[in-house]
Amino acid sequence: MAEEPKQEKQKPKEEPKEEKSKDPRKQEEHEVLIRIFGYDIPASKNLYVGLTKIKGVSWSISNAVCNSLSFPKSKKISELSKEEIAKLESFLSELKIPDFLKNRKFDPESGKTTHLFSSDLDMRKEFDIKKLRKIRAYKGLRHAAGLPVRGQRTRANFRKGGKAVGVTKKSQAPAPAKDK
Repeated sequence: MAEEPKQEKQKPKEEPKEEKSKDPRKQEEHEVLIRIFGYDIPASKNLYVGLTKIKGVSWSISNAVCNSLSFPKSKKISELSKEEIAKLESFLSELKIPDFLKNRKFDPESGKTTHLFSSDLDMRKEFDIKKLRKIRAYKGLRHAAGLPVRGQRTRANFRKGGKAVGVTKKSQAPAPAKDK
């Protein structure tokens, strides 16, 4: 029995593959951001969607702004001229929309209906909660205790925030030696 030479299978030469990134969004190395009302908004977004990136601007406010300034909702933020951005910012600073769309109705201090944005909104909310705690209102006590404020049940499902504290087992001391 003569040994037959092993025939090695020849593999076809593979062409080098182009390296493709797994995430198509990462192909753009630098995304263009446009600053409107103190917020960086991606230029690739539509105006209707991009305005909601501003804290204090909801979908309904964004819709009202687009309609009252007669901007098409599908217009890209990158297509806005500097004059249009200035017009947009001036409109947001002096909102001329119905009161039911505003986020601060009948302010207890001034009695006026206003609309707050960004840090003003955060600070006002924080001061309102501090005031409720100070006057010992029921809502203030619920805020202080970290419980649901608006009448939700507490039997289950409200424990979202904070660190869970579990039961720890005491370390056992060695048993005393018995003397006889």
